[in-house]
Amino acid sequence: MTEKTSPTVKSTWARDLPSFDEAAAAAARAHQGQLTKPPGSLGRLEELGVFFAGARGQFPVAAPERARIYVFAADHGVAAEGVSPYPSSVTAAMVANFVAGGAAISVLTRSLGIELRVVDVGVASSIPPVAGATVLSLPVRKGTASFLREAAMTRAEAQAALDVGARLAADAAGEGVALLGAGEMGIGNTTAAAAVVAALTGAAPEAVVGRGTGVDDAGLARKIEVVRAALERHRPDAADALGVLAAVGGLEIAAMAGLMLGGAARRVPVVVDGFISGAAALVAVRLAPRVRDFLCFSHLSAERGHRVVCDALDARPLFDLGMRLGEGTGAALAVNLLRAAVRLQSEMATFASAGVANRE
Repeated sequence: MTEKTSPTVKSTWARDLPSFDEAAAAAARAHQGQLTKPPGSLGRLEELGVFFAGARGQFPVAAPERARIYVFAADHGVAAEGVSPYPSSVTAAMVANFVAGGAAISVLTRSLGIELRVVDVGVASSIPPVAGATVLSLPVRKGTASFLREAAMTRAEAQAALDVGARLAADAAGEGVALLGAGEMGIGNTTAAAAVVAALTGAAPEAVVGRGTGVDDAGLARKIEVVRAALERHRPDAADALGVLAAVGGLEIAAMAGLMLGGAARRVPVVVDGFISGAAALVAVRLAPRVRDFLCFSHLSAERGHRVVCDALDARPLFDLGMRLGEGTGAALAVNLLRAAVRLQSEMATFASAGVANRE
C-alpha cells in the first residue's frame, strides 16, 4: 500500500459507487431473445450474461478472458480458544502450498486459466519460502486478537485491511482484469465469519456456527459458546459494519470486503466463494448497498451459516456441490460458468443472421 485512508470507510471506497447499468442489461436481455434457441432455454446462463453486461456497463460485452482470484490469508487469535482441530501454524504452511501449486485453488486456477494472487494480510507466523513463487506481503498486523477476550482489531486496522482489498481491485482493473474472485485462508476463520454474520443479521450463534475444518460435537458446542460469549461481551452494532469487523472479524474477511468495494467502484464484478467470502460480502453490502449488484454468488457452502448469508443478501448461488473448503474454490468453478455464459451471449447466431425462422 502506498497510502492510508480515513478510518471512516464511507468516505473512501464505499462512496459514489456506480449503479448497475440497467440499459446495458436490457440490451443484453433483448439480444438473448434473438438467439437461435427457445427463449429462456439456457436458464441461469442467460441471467449470467445479462448480469455481466449490466455490471460492466456495456453491451456488447466481451467475455472475461482475464479473471483473477485473490486468496487473502490471516490468522485469528480466537483459534487459541479451542475452536479448530488445527493449529494456527497451518495458515502459513497453506500459504506456501498455494504459491507452490499444490492446493485445491492452485490446481483449479491453473487448469481453468485464472490468475491467482496470494496475499498475506495478517499471517502470524513465518511463511516457508517457495522458490520462484511470490506472496504479496501486505500485513496489517500479525493476526487478530482473541475476540473472546478483547476486540479482534482496532477500527483503524479494520479500515486498513479493507483498503488492502480495495486497492488490489483497483490495480487489477487497471491491468485489464475483467472479473475478480474472493478467496481466503485462516485457521479459526469460520468462527470469525459466524460471529460477523450473527452480529449483522441477528441470527442465533447455533444457526450460523458450523463444523469448519471438522470439529466434533464437543468442538461445535465450544465454537457456539465462544461466538455467543463474544457477542455478549462486545455487543456490536449491526448498523456499524466496520465496528463489527473490528470487534469480531478477521483481517482476510475485511480484505475480501474491500476487494468487493474496489471491484464495484471499477465495474469489475466479483465472484463470491462460500461462507467466509459470503460474510465479507455481507459486510461490503452493509457498507455500500450498491455493491450487491456487482456480486456473483458461486456456490452454496455446506457450512450451515451460509444459508443465513444468502437469505440476508437475497442471493441464489449457482450450484451446490457440498463444498466447504474455501480458498476461492467455488469461485474458480463459477468463473468458467460466467465466461461460458457471456460467450454464448456474444457468439451464438441470431435467427436473422443464421436464416432460421423464429417462432413468430
